[in-house]
Order: sequence, then structure tokens, then C-alpha cells
Amino acid sequence: QVQLVESGGGLVQAGGSLRLSCAASGRTFSFYALGWFRQAPGKDREFVAAISQSGPNTYYADSVKGRFTISRDNAKNTVYLQMNSLKPEDTAVYYCAADRTVGVTDEYAYWGQGTQVTVSS
Repeated sequence: QVQLVESGGGLVQAGGSLRLSCAASGRTFSFYALGWFRQAPGKDREFVAAISQSGPNTYYADSVKGRFTISRDNAKNTVYLQMNSLKPEDTAVYYCAADRTVGVTDEYAYWGQGTQVTVSS
């Protein structure tokens, strides 16, 4: 069982930056691949980024490639999403997810409660 708690969301102007954090419970954090997803009002949840267990492999949606960076600190049981050059279309609730298998679909076993990111134009 893994419990995930996101933080770091907020309101930012277009072109600005935010760093999301997701803290995980449990002593087996390093066993899990981690992903970030987002859901905008009236839209389906979509993949944003993912990172493998040991961190050398990362995956990004085309819409965020070059602007967002996913990273993890296994000693702190935390995964991060650094978001730069934010655009109004990045506005969404951002969710952290964990699973034993890394992937770009939302078939992750564990999910956080989400954190709101709003980008004003």
C-alpha cells in the first residue's frame, strides 16, 4: 500500500514556474514507478510525465516536453514535477500516481488527491 500526497500547486502567470511535490508513505518507495497526470475541467485525465523506479528513464507528453521535468528522491520518498514556461492550457488538477510498472496510461494502482494548478494569461 502506498499513500501519496501532492503539494505545490497554486496560481501563476503565464510564463512562470511551479514545482509540484508528491510525498509517499512506506518503505518501498524505490520499488515504484511514478507518474504525473492532470485533468482539466470537462476533459479526461491525461498523462503528463513518468519516471522509472531508479530514475534513469523518464517519459513526457508531447505537450510538456522541454518545459516540464520529472525527478525523484528515493531517500525522501518524494517525486517532483518542475514546470517552467507555464501556459494557460496547463491549468488542471495534477495527480501523482504510483505503480510497480512505469507507463503512460492511467493504469496506476495508487493515486494522490490532486493539487490545483491555475495559469493566468
